[in-house]
Amino acid sequence: MNQVDYLRISLIDRCNFRCQYCMPAGAELDYLLKQQLLTDEELLILIQEVFIPVGFTRFRLTGGEPLLRPHIVELIEKIAHLPQTQDLAMTTNGFLLAPIAQSLYNAGLRRINISLDSLDPHIFNQIIGNHGRGRWQQVWEGIQTAYNVGFNPLKLNVVVVPGVNDHEILDLAALTIDKQWHVRFIEFMPIGNGDLFGDRGWISSANLRQSIRERWGLTESQVRGNGPADVFQIPGAKGTLGFISQMSECFCDRCNRMRLSADGWLRPCLLKETGQIDLKTDLRAGISTKELKEKVQEILNIKPEINFKQRDSGTVGAYTRTMSQIGG
Repeated sequence: MNQVDYLRISLIDRCNFRCQYCMPAGAELDYLLKQQLLTDEELLILIQEVFIPVGFTRFRLTGGEPLLRPHIVELIEKIAHLPQTQDLAMTTNGFLLAPIAQSLYNAGLRRINISLDSLDPHIFNQIIGNHGRGRWQQVWEGIQTAYNVGFNPLKLNVVVVPGVNDHEILDLAALTIDKQWHVRFIEFMPIGNGDLFGDRGWISSANLRQSIRERWGLTESQVRGNGPADVFQIPGAKGTLGFISQMSECFCDRCNRMRLSADGWLRPCLLKETGQIDLKTDLRAGISTKELKEKVQEILNIKPEINFKQRDSGTVGAYTRTMSQIGG
């Protein structure tokens, strides 16, 4: 079992996209009220006095869409400059990124993942559930700006949905040939939109790799990230291809992370709703950070038993939260 030192922090449950793999079509979500969110002060207290003391040194900021969080640059600067922070990253849809990319970099953010599920603006709009003009172009500008600012590695996340964007796999993989971009193909999961999953199913990473191998060849890469991706490279390419295979493979033994929701719930396993702790309510009730640290340590100790190990379905039972509410 890997050391669990990586915390994914959802800053907000709201998003300016409604990606079809993330939330049910037409669903009305009950977004959190501002007072239900962890404040910046509360989040920093938990990071400094609870998470860092039990061994967390790597942090990823997610959402919803994290760039919708007020004062995001100031918060990043505070987390980035904690002496124990070894790595700070962000996952974003990139729509609001271009104007703020330089400020994020100046604040200390160095790694960024941007969702790019299609190179076709029409399909892109279909996936994000918003048919406004210029959406794809604005995301593309965010990607280009972040790369030019200096974000390296720059990772592009692709959720592969059969019959929607699976025909673009080779075009998306080709983005890694001439630029030091790292494309991550993610198997579609039954979280957030179970109906779509039941209708479409998923494509295994092995099948994706075979398609790419037949076109260019494929070799294992020496590059490794903080996550569970199996990393490969097109021969001669500047970037890499990662495959996150949570449906077709079990990588629980390599899991090094937990998730903190925007309203303060600590979740030890993405694919299972066991063992969650409501840290925000405890913190606001005056429970000491020493006691909270002990609670988190207890969850760390039993995390191997909480981890979801069944590979056939990816989950059991109904999820009470969509992927956007969990924080991915």
